[in-house]
Amino acid sequence: MPLLARSVLTPLHIDVRRGAVADLGAILADGRISAGGDVAVVVGPGQGAQIAELIRPSLRSADVFTVAGATLDAADDLGGKLRARSYDAVVGIGGGKTIDVAKYAATRRGLPMVSVATSLANDGIASPVASLITDGIKGSYGVHIPIAVIVDLDFVDSGPDRHNRAGIGDVISNISALADWELARRVRGEPVDGLAASLARAGAEAVLNHPGDMTDDAFVTVLAEALISSGLAMAVCGTSRPSSGGCHEIMHAVDALFPGTASHGELAGLGALFCTWLRGDLRRFGEMSACLSRHGLPRLPAEVGLTDDQFVEAVQFAPRTRPDRYTILEHLALSPTETRERLADYAGAIRDQLG
Repeated sequence: MPLLARSVLTPLHIDVRRGAVADLGAILADGRISAGGDVAVVVGPGQGAQIAELIRPSLRSADVFTVAGATLDAADDLGGKLRARSYDAVVGIGGGKTIDVAKYAATRRGLPMVSVATSLANDGIASPVASLITDGIKGSYGVHIPIAVIVDLDFVDSGPDRHNRAGIGDVISNISALADWELARRVRGEPVDGLAASLARAGAEAVLNHPGDMTDDAFVTVLAEALISSGLAMAVCGTSRPSSGGCHEIMHAVDALFPGTASHGELAGLGALFCTWLRGDLRRFGEMSACLSRHGLPRLPAEVGLTDDQFVEAVQFAPRTRPDRYTILEHLALSPTETRERLADYAGAIRDQLG
């Protein structure tokens, strides 16, 4: 994966609360974002169009573009439309797919981008990465981080509960990703950025140890801020290392081999838990397993619709999704038989917790 657009600057504006969208017009009027309200508003098939109508009266000149699907073709098509006139900024409103398309198109046009998230499914809210599908395969593309990030809890509440809970899995996976980064430092001498690691770890620990759930505004705010911190961690060090290790290799492998199985966050959480088991860190395994269970997230292949054989196949394929990355999967280099044995032990440990 190429280096991302490196930046140690945080967005000009981060707002996580109920009613945040009501102030979006004023935020866009900030001269550092848009001098005259000439913005391109990008929405998906969900709540984005509703939000776009709410902010339209406060903008002098806004064009609304609807995108469907997080594909490279959709992002390139949007980029072509952005060339039709001069815009001050791009506003992406919706879930992760819509925001990824907007981030990519805005970056290619050299325009600042404002992220307005209506779900908390993954850390794409503020990350310097756009996950887009081309030729049926999901790829990761380096983009600039949003210049402002807004999460309105009222709209998050209105979204699918499963999508929002999935973000918990994505945040928790940082713990495994950071362990992989440290492993690469010890074995290969790979440098570790302490600030980036701290940002990624702080959010993960906050979510891991918070007693609330998705019905609790305090917990949802912590989750949103953790997802934003995860994105900023990647921007600080110019790589997805703080938030992507063997956990995401497994996730990308499942996406490639068995598309449509489960969401990014669900698979990242499952992959992180399995990698933590492989690492032999039983304390962390117990903490992460309890957290995923408490929030109703999958811990076993069957819970995302995979057979054990399919999961083993994905684990074997996983290192090929990030050939430059060194994680516990590359370190152990397990055979299919060894992976199947480790998976049986892993499933047994989870059943013991249930018992």
